[in-house]
Amino acid sequence: MSIYAMVHGAWHGAWCWERLTPELEALGHRVVAMDLPIEDSAATFDDYANLVCAATQDVGGADLILVGHSMGGQTIPLVAARRQVSRLVYLCGVPPVPGRTFLQLMADESDMLNSDYTRGLGEKDSEGRRGWVDKELARIHLYGDCDERTASTAFTRLRRQSLAPYTFPCSLPAHPDVDTSYIVCAEDCMVSPDWSRRIASDWLSADLIELPGSHSPFYSRPRVLAALLHQLGGG
Repeated sequence: MSIYAMVHGAWHGAWCWERLTPELEALGHRVVAMDLPIEDSAATFDDYANLVCAATQDVGGADLILVGHSMGGQTIPLVAARRQVSRLVYLCGVPPVPGRTFLQLMADESDMLNSDYTRGLGEKDSEGRRGWVDKELARIHLYGDCDERTASTAFTRLRRQSLAPYTFPCSLPAHPDVDTSYIVCAEDCMVSPDWSRRIASDWLSADLIELPGSHSPFYSRPRVLAALLHQLGGG
């Protein structure tokens, strides 16, 4: 049995794993999911990592696999620097660059994200947070191959994301020396598949795995994703 710590991305919460969790449990695994403090304008990615560590404090490192979706990729290597883990899995993920802020990363890597997504976001609130206001643009960028009901329901659950973590340099001196896999979704309209393929090799020396579909396979193909994660866990 492996224990999968599921680290969600921007705007989401532990709820996004609701279809994947029973599939992994049916394969004999345990799932730990948590709500990151993304609405807290004082929280940094290091704070996110501390929360993941607290949620997994009863888990032995030899059994723990960290899965970071999208922006969750900023957090999982910080966790691996704090405690033993057996593997990092970036799912359409954006890993940090040591010493650089996320804002700097976006400027350095102009092909990383589909910048059109920003048209779907509202203005920053008084605490520097932004959330989705355009359901159709959210569907295109986040849930492109999900059915209409799934995409609509997910949209109603999206949270505001504080921009504060984007302004703090990554505290890592280097990417952790941990077995790493990268799952790229071939029709991802949020994180560029071509960019993902490049950095999986150049930055992470990761095993690259291709899935069809768009940015949220935990909703569109949870059984396929669970089987893949099962294999990565030695199943």
